[in-house]
Amino acid sequence: MVRWMTADPTTIIAAAAVMSSGLLGTAIAQQAMGAAGMGIIAEKPEKFGQVLFFFVIPETLWIVGFVLAVVLLLQIF
Repeated sequence: MVRWMTADPTTIIAAAAVMSSGLLGTAIAQQAMGAAGMGIIAEKPEKFGQVLFFFVIPETLWIVGFVLAVVLLLQIF
């Protein structure tokens, strides 16, 4: 049974914290990787595939944050 509207305020704050920390982690990781990746691509364009792969890996952080926020809000334990 979904109890979305009966979530207490601390659960809502926890879900917001989980989601925002996942997004901040993604932003920080992509900032460093993006700058380094552009330097690598400028020198060796054939490394584009590898750079893109490493640039996409941090995207999993916000996906995990989103899933955990949904689990908290829907009270799926």
